[in-house]
Amino acid sequence: MTTSAYLEDVKAATSRDGEPRWLRDLRARGAAQFAKVGFPTTRDEDWKYTSAAPIAELDVRALQEPGGEVTAEQLAPYTFGEHGWTTLVFVNGRYDAELSSGLALEAGVRVLPLGEAREEMADVVERTLGSICTVEQSAFVALNAALHSDGAVVHLAPGAYAAKPIHLLFVSDALAAKGASHPRVLIVAEPNSKATVIESYVALGQATYLTNSVTEISLADGATIAHYKIQRESPRSYHVATIDARQGRDSHFVSFSFATGAALSRTNVWTVLGGEGCGATLNGLYMADGEQHVDHQTRIEHQKENCYSREVYRGVLDDTAHGVFNGKVYVHPEAQKTDGKQENHTLLLSPRAVIDTKPQLEIFADDVKCTHGATVGRIDATSLFYMKSRGVGAVRARQLLTYAFAADVLEQIELEPLRNSLEELTLARFTRDDR
Repeated sequence: MTTSAYLEDVKAATSRDGEPRWLRDLRARGAAQFAKVGFPTTRDEDWKYTSAAPIAELDVRALQEPGGEVTAEQLAPYTFGEHGWTTLVFVNGRYDAELSSGLALEAGVRVLPLGEAREEMADVVERTLGSICTVEQSAFVALNAALHSDGAVVHLAPGAYAAKPIHLLFVSDALAAKGASHPRVLIVAEPNSKATVIESYVALGQATYLTNSVTEISLADGATIAHYKIQRESPRSYHVATIDARQGRDSHFVSFSFATGAALSRTNVWTVLGGEGCGATLNGLYMADGEQHVDHQTRIEHQKENCYSREVYRGVLDDTAHGVFNGKVYVHPEAQKTDGKQENHTLLLSPRAVIDTKPQLEIFADDVKCTHGATVGRIDATSLFYMKSRGVGAVRARQLLTYAFAADVLEQIELEPLRNSLEELTLARFTRDDR
């Protein structure tokens, strides 16, 4: 596979002047790892059902400048109707101060673009960035480590509570065409702190580009982070995202992934339950049609006893869309009293749609309660008949049953404005025509 353009960008990034030594070292490690392993192939078990060849062969270069005249009005459909939230906007991977708002935060809560955070929170950023999601984890993480130029840092002091959600909005416009951005997000929650963070990846137009993001989340003892990732990229774009969390004692990590955009997308959600009594809730909804390919990989690692995990992913696939779900729950020998449940359910609306699903349990402790399962099917004929017998037309009945299937997992979202907006998007997707 072709990687020359990426390697040229890596060479340029690692020769930058004016960056602190630790950052130059991180870039160098990422560059060396990417040069060593290159892009994954379908011979790699984690990429068995998703080919990275279309990304490797893209004629894209790292974006150096923001886009054109993006306005607040253009962003309105992506803000969930909320204007009081803390919102950092990035256009083509670069922070835009004029479009950002609500930066006056509660005591102990700091949200800054990455460049500013490296100066104002140097100790936090240097200590944490690259320590949770290491370059050895994947080629895309290594590439991000070498090439990231902007992003956001969220820091919560001990006991701090962010009363309003924090929204990180990454926008790609027409000038992103044949470009690549590598956003980096760092969330550090000190003991007993709490916040809700939303990452949105959206497009203004239908350009072809690559987004390769990495989010690192550190949860100290007693911390709670609710993290929502919304992927609504251009239908011609490519999107790879990695979310990696480390959890301390009695912490709780809530993750939700919503994916409807991009020609090819892959989202990795990983967490390590590294303290007693902590929990992880990983849910998601993916919807694809046409020739879209959407891939979710999750990994929950139970290291300590008396922890729980819950995971529900649902998918709706139409036309010749291809979905992939690979969820792994790993229980260490020391993780007694583990309680883990994992589900993946996929609805196929077309005989040509494909899903490859592989929920996995690896258990090395003997006192656990762990279950997993997957279902794949079409719309229930009995339910369809019942609705038709009550006077609902066949097309509308099919649409409403599909929406009900998808909306079931959306009800798990506790943030009401976000839940309502995603439910509206989902309903509109299934009632937009009379197919």
